[in-house]
Amino acid sequence: MAQQSLSFQGVKSAEQVNQITTALMMLDGVDSAEVGRYGADVDGRVKRETLIRVVEKLNLGIKVS
Repeated sequence: MAQQSLSFQGVKSAEQVNQITTALMMLDGVDSAEVGRYGADVDGRVKRETLIRVVEKLNLGIKVS
């Protein structure tokens, strides 16, 4: 199991954190995701590019790196 870390800029609310958490956890291959206002730590077998793409598709106006 690999761990990926993402950094966020622009997350302003708990609702956005919940949306990101839900989107990441729904990905096949994600075992766990700890999400906060400034980033996420994701355990599983998912490529980093896929994680970033899923968060960007939420159109929350945040930067993901």
